[in-house]
Amino acid sequence: MKNRDFAGRPVGAIGLGCMGMSWAYGESDDTASIALIREALDLGVTFLDTAQPYGDGHNEGLVGRALAGRRDEAVLATKTGLVVEDEATFKMVRRGTPEHVKTSAEESLRRLDTDVIDLYYLHRVDPDVPLTETWGAMAELVAEGKVRALGLSEVSVAQAAEAHAVHPVAAVQSELSLWTRDALGAPPAESSGPVGMLSVVGGTGDAGDVVGWCAANGAAFVPFSPLGRGFLTGTVTTTDFEDDDFRVINPRFQEEALKANQRIVDVVKAVAERHGATPAQVAIAWTLAQGDHVIPIPGTKKVRYLRDNAGAADLELTEGDLAELDAVPPAVGGRY
Repeated sequence: MKNRDFAGRPVGAIGLGCMGMSWAYGESDDTASIALIREALDLGVTFLDTAQPYGDGHNEGLVGRALAGRRDEAVLATKTGLVVEDEATFKMVRRGTPEHVKTSAEESLRRLDTDVIDLYYLHRVDPDVPLTETWGAMAELVAEGKVRALGLSEVSVAQAAEAHAVHPVAAVQSELSLWTRDALGAPPAESSGPVGMLSVVGGTGDAGDVVGWCAANGAAFVPFSPLGRGFLTGTVTTTDFEDDDFRVINPRFQEEALKANQRIVDVVKAVAERHGATPAQVAIAWTLAQGDHVIPIPGTKKVRYLRDNAGAADLELTEGDLAELDAVPPAVGGRY
């Protein structure tokens, strides 16, 4: 696989989001997930993303087991700042105190079975704690050798700049796809989600051009959900999800929104047919085309989708393709 640069280290141009292996997307299978992570490394998918809330620690432990004997092959990212209150309803709270940052880092190191975290994100900014206090505590972890680089998730340009003045921001992770373009400075869709997980994990409203800020300041931009939570693959045609799949309550996956948003998938499919590619590969390639500093992290629990996603690194979209994709209509429904 082609590589991209992260903090002076080469990583696969396409990473792997591991959340769905433990949480939010139906049943999990640890044995299959461990095998998938190891195959990802074989394919050159070396930028792995997890976090403490994903299964309330389960996902970090899963990734740690998968990397046994192969830790040096991966650039490993995890996060602090969100705490699960109710796993069944996806309810979480933001917690950015220095004490929590330090404690959760030790817990993550233990679950991941590693001496150092390559990239430690602030999962969400806590409005009750000054960002400089949270970020300062995270910077101390770098000084102590427990963390190599720091990142932010779902922040505005102003917040990224505030943190960067204290300690370098190595990466910003936010949702970015053909149906979610907030991080490019586009106005966000109106949120209509219920309380619970969806009330605390959304972004910051008009965040500004975060992708551009990262390019100008030497940071990677890491899109999560580049496949629109599976919708942009063209395979999601029903609202009949498992009860523990959070798309059941996601506004964009309600029946009327799903039908309206099919207009986006139709364009993706048309571009894919011209290239002999899959819709998933086109959707991921579009994120890669937003800048050489962009490293998308599509998630999957199936090896065949992992291989398909990895193939997007070799898909070269033309200027005409990109113009056609850029012109798709905004998604119907808030993203949370």
